[in-house]
Amino acid sequence: MEPLVQRIDILRRTFDEACRGIADIKVLQDLRNKFLSRKRGYLAQLLEELKSLPVSERPEAGGRINVLKDYIQSRLDEAERTLAATTTASPRIDLSLPGRTRLWGAPHPLMLVTQEIEAIFLSMGFAIEEGPEIETDYYNFEALNFPPHHPARDDWDTLYTTDNLLLRTHTSPVQIRVMERRKPPIRIICPGRVFRHETPDATHLPMFYQVEGLVVDEGITFANLKGTLEYFLKTFFGEKVKIRFRPSFFPFTEPSAEVDIECLVCGGGDAQCRVCGGTGWKEILGAGMVDPQVFKNVNIDPERYAGWAFGLGVERVAMISHQLPEIKSFYENDLRFIRQFMIK
Repeated sequence: MEPLVQRIDILRRTFDEACRGIADIKVLQDLRNKFLSRKRGYLAQLLEELKSLPVSERPEAGGRINVLKDYIQSRLDEAERTLAATTTASPRIDLSLPGRTRLWGAPHPLMLVTQEIEAIFLSMGFAIEEGPEIETDYYNFEALNFPPHHPARDDWDTLYTTDNLLLRTHTSPVQIRVMERRKPPIRIICPGRVFRHETPDATHLPMFYQVEGLVVDEGITFANLKGTLEYFLKTFFGEKVKIRFRPSFFPFTEPSAEVDIECLVCGGGDAQCRVCGGTGWKEILGAGMVDPQVFKNVNIDPERYAGWAFGLGVERVAMISHQLPEIKSFYENDLRFIRQFMIK
């Protein structure tokens, strides 16, 4: 046992010398690991040597090792308390540094615009409906009067997950699902994320947010559609905004119209404007009277009921509202941009 006793004495002296060099918490932690680590610490190695001693000598040797362990532990704890007291007594603070502001979280600007749109239509008696983002070909196309291989599908080119499942190209499938389970009168809006195989540019992205609306009841006319959309646009953009309706085509509405507002970015005065292309007008939404075939697909009598629908892109509305030239600004995650929309 004599060699082991000598090693214990040497280890204690080595530890005492190392203790004099403790200057910070890192050195302290390294010293603790070196001596007390369960796998590679010096004391763990001594305990392993006990197995080679005769059984009669093990109790005495083990007692000596435990005494050394208690001694090392007490010295390290004392050193830790000394370091903590020193750090607390004289904290290193640079008073010339600016303060750290804790910024509150806030909804994304696109969510704020969506909420504003929803609030306007809720005030007109509309309800909010939602649906799945992965749709079947039937709900996304066929039920909306897009038969297979119809050329109009090219304008709604999308991303398929299987032969029959795809990322929805519009929130119109929500309208179909609502009409299947509810009978008129129906007055809803359908906000949500949609996907199209678009080439990104100043006003287009392959993923964007949309709000669609649907009204179905007896005696509904295009005049109801025009009045509702004019009220919405003037409430959102201001009473002075100029609006125009242009004939258009959508497979699921007839007659159909594109609705434009005067470009709020350039006001028609910039021939190089990336938002309106120099025309002075920007398409804000598409709308029209629901095609009778769509009603037949959901078992609603088109001879008794009529309806209208519209769809708008939230990003485009937000761009025009805040006079932004690039749609990608909403997705760059630049906090300097996003924080401009925080509610004070």
